[in-house]
Parts: sequence; C-alpha cells; structure tokens
Amino acid sequence: MTAGEISEERTKAVNEIIAHLIKAHQEGKDVDLNRLKSEVSSIYALSRQPKLVDIIAAVPAEHRNWLVPKLKAKPIRTASGIAVIAVMCKPHRCPHINFTGNICVYCPGGPDSDFEYSAQSYTGYEPTSMRAIRARYNPFCRQKAE
Repeated sequence: MTAGEISEERTKAVNEIIAHLIKAHQEGKDVDLNRLKSEVSSIYALSRQPKLVDIIAAVPAEHRNWLVPKLKAKPIRTASGIAVIAVMCKPHRCPHINFTGNICVYCPGGPDSDFEYSAQSYTGYEPTSMRAIRARYNPFCRQKAE
C-alpha cells in the first residue's frame, strides 16, 4: 500500500467510527470506544488504531457540541483522593567526583554520562525521565502538560 492509500483507509476508518457513534447516540446506546476503534481498524487493516485527536477533528459541526465532550479524556480520581506527583530535578554531577575524581559505578546518569542529559541514577529512558527531558526539567511545564 502506498502512503496515500493508507491515509485514505485511515480516513474511512475515522468516518466509520464517527458514523457509528452518531447512530449509537441517536438510538440511546452506549459504545465502547476502544472496542469500536479496534474492530474498525481490523476491518480496514490498519497497523494502528486512529488517534482520538483525529476522530475529534473529523466530527461534523452539527454533532460537535454533544459528541466532542463525550470523546475527551475525563479526569481520573484516585481511590484515596491523594494524587502523587513526581517531578524530576535537573541533572547535577556526582558529588563523589570532588573526593575521588570518578563517578560512582552504581550511578549511571548525570550530565557527564553516556545517557546524555539524565538525572543522577537514571538512564533517561524511564517514563518520568523522558517527560522531564521533554519539559526541559521545568516543573511548571511538566505538571501543566499532565
């Protein structure tokens, strides 16, 4: 398949998902969106399911006011009511360099490491590390993105 055919199939899949959602709304039925996306993706032989952003962008204007709020992600509540927020600090050099001249064997990260600009004791490939790197270690930007 060429790139044009793939995008055409993806567009058809998105349109079918929207048509199914509109029909279900008119009939007053609930829809499992993940299951619907999976079924339609297999019908059109897509390698990935259509993104929610693509579906929202393709919603017709006359259905936008009721369909888009249903498609948007809902805030998640925790069981205890307390949400843990992890913020990673900027990378600093290993403090043992001043005493020994070398970094610790068990501390793989840091600005001088092979793992680029990761915090001490991290490789930079952990999910929190990757989010921190994307936000350039700015805690405000990091939490605003969540």
